[in-house]
Amino acid sequence: MTKDGKGRRGGGETENIAAKMVLTSLSAMAAETTTFPIDITKTRLQLLKQPQTRVPTNAFSVASGIYRTEGLLGLYKGLAPAILRHLFYTPIRIVTYENLRVVVPADSISGKAITGGLSGVIAQLVASPADLVKVRMQADGRLVAEGLPPRYNGTFDSLTTIIRAEGLKGLWIGVFPNIQRAFLVNMGELACYDQAKRFIIRNWLCEDNIYAHTLGSIMSGLSATTLSCPADVVKTRMMSQASAKDTKIFYRNSYDCLLKTVKLEGITALWKGFFPTWARLGPWQFVFWVSYEKLRYLAGLSSF
Repeated sequence: MTKDGKGRRGGGETENIAAKMVLTSLSAMAAETTTFPIDITKTRLQLLKQPQTRVPTNAFSVASGIYRTEGLLGLYKGLAPAILRHLFYTPIRIVTYENLRVVVPADSISGKAITGGLSGVIAQLVASPADLVKVRMQADGRLVAEGLPPRYNGTFDSLTTIIRAEGLKGLWIGVFPNIQRAFLVNMGELACYDQAKRFIIRNWLCEDNIYAHTLGSIMSGLSATTLSCPADVVKTRMMSQASAKDTKIFYRNSYDCLLKTVKLEGITALWKGFFPTWARLGPWQFVFWVSYEKLRYLAGLSSF
């Protein structure tokens, strides 16, 4: 918004969309860099198979183990593809949601939820290859810690190796649990943030400021984590396993991964990594939404 409280007029809708995508990318990069150590902890935690390991499985032990064996940079293994992913994923889902929600009644939570979910699916279909590279590189750090050679030597090598060994379609391994997760995450995140912020402003008589943004991000982070964690576990395990040329495939597909996880580790394994996921989504959304709303204000755009 402009300083007189009114949204900027002029410039055209195309210009606004381009500006929003740039501002969204910048905000997402800041949020991803800030919270990435929590994300790699969550990924390593989800990859642990409880019946086959006796190592500690709490988030603190996993994070300290990464730092002890791989150093500080080990906590940022896979950051480059993660940022690359958000250059596509976050701008597409945010701008798509903003353009789709105009056809949904302002107080329709279900309508916003479906709109948020569809926006996430569209964005994830585009960004899935970068997500795959990120997960593979994060999993590589565990191999190094066990004294084994890494499969990939950087983002570009990971990308080309996957294409060479698994074909172009190999870049979309795990795409179905990925879009399932994206639907659930964005159904909880976008719709909840949108609805929660407006509820807070309307019922608590506060302004559209950092307090409303903070409370909205906390609520959306909790709902997004609860809804998406099972799909996130399946997605991580599917994407991390190597191709059939390298080793025996343990999970045939997403459904098989879901069944085996529950059968071998119990239903609670589907929420493995819940707290580091929530611990990441909370700060991630706080940094993202506060940055994004502030940048929109400085650019003369209306609030989200």
